[in-house]
Amino acid sequence: MKILLIGSGGREHALAWRLRQSPSVSDIICAPGNPGLAACTRLADVKITDIEGLVKLAVLEKADLVVVGPEAPLADGLADKLNAAGIPVFGPEQAAARVEASKAFTKDLCAKANVPTAASQSFTEAAPAKKFLNGLQPPYVIKADGLAAGKGVVIVSDRAEAEAEIDEMLSGKFGAASATLVIEEFLDGEEASFFALCDGETAIPFGGAQDHKRVGDGDTGPNTGGMGAYSPAPILDDAMIARVMETIILPSLKVLAESGTPYRGVLFAGLMIGEQGPKLIEYNARFGDPECQVLMMRLQSDLAQILYAAATGKLKDAPKAVFDQRPAVTVVLAAKGYPGAPKAGGAISNLDAANALPGVQVFHAGTSRKDGALVASGGRVLNVTAIGDTLEAAVQQAYKAVDLIDFKDGFCRRDIGWRALKR
Repeated sequence: MKILLIGSGGREHALAWRLRQSPSVSDIICAPGNPGLAACTRLADVKITDIEGLVKLAVLEKADLVVVGPEAPLADGLADKLNAAGIPVFGPEQAAARVEASKAFTKDLCAKANVPTAASQSFTEAAPAKKFLNGLQPPYVIKADGLAAGKGVVIVSDRAEAEAEIDEMLSGKFGAASATLVIEEFLDGEEASFFALCDGETAIPFGGAQDHKRVGDGDTGPNTGGMGAYSPAPILDDAMIARVMETIILPSLKVLAESGTPYRGVLFAGLMIGEQGPKLIEYNARFGDPECQVLMMRLQSDLAQILYAAATGKLKDAPKAVFDQRPAVTVVLAAKGYPGAPKAGGAISNLDAANALPGVQVFHAGTSRKDGALVASGGRVLNVTAIGDTLEAAVQQAYKAVDLIDFKDGFCRRDIGWRALKR
């Protein structure tokens, strides 16, 4: 099987690393890729924003399957065009990808499917948005409706700060993504990330994880795209997974199918699990990043066969997704300044020593080559991932690898996995 993988981050590196181990895979092309992906795929210099170029590449390469990593190409209709060209694609078409591209769309979907979620309302003007705060207890949750690279959610306890955030978002803080905003009640509980694979009719659970969104230790500072993750998530035991499937995933997929927009790909449910059970915070139309990295470290099945089955409507006949029972953890090494203005160009070395540690795999996220040397080119730069007999062992091994890497302009959180370790 020849696979075209779309993307250039740590999620895509993890997918390629696991796909390369599939006996059914003969070749992987990645567009546009990164230096880490160059070691396990052929790179094609086509940007993820070049939808027509990506379709032409898939046709030229005679790809048997296209796997779309990031959300933006899906929101731009890449899957629609690939399907029209007769090329199987793992990822939802544009109409179904609205589950991530529009938080207001997802709230409407939840209402139709009777999915438990936070009470909310959408706004395009500041005055009614601020008035809506009167009926809420702090902290206030304010979200950009559209795609904002994982940074479009702000949680503040101060009313004045909340009103200022409303003004900033509606004035273009996140561009068109915050032309509409969603304000919702704050949910208490424990956050978890849950993944289901879907083929338009059938859906199967595909593991869970817990992310660390805040930039600083102790869950302090602004939200990021994710500073680390671990899997499995203790709160997502078999009983909870069955409950999430029954009350959240399957009802949502049923409504989408009945609306003429069947969902194919991975459906990522961000959950808040409290005394009243699981509630949906948001949907994403792709694997989480960095959750994907720990899932791929644990996956033991042929990933290519499973993704192909989802893309072709044959998930019922796909090989079962089997995961290593041992826990995995990933620590994000970010460039100083992230999530604001990250410092670019910082030199990175000694990755070979880190990768040589037992159970360790370093995935490239925001890296590039400059005069032959590896340098930082993004906010989240490396994902240092480890698997171990216990979560404590995996955490220790991941940080041992982090400390071997020479990246003076980088930083990381030092408490990844704290919630599960506390248990």
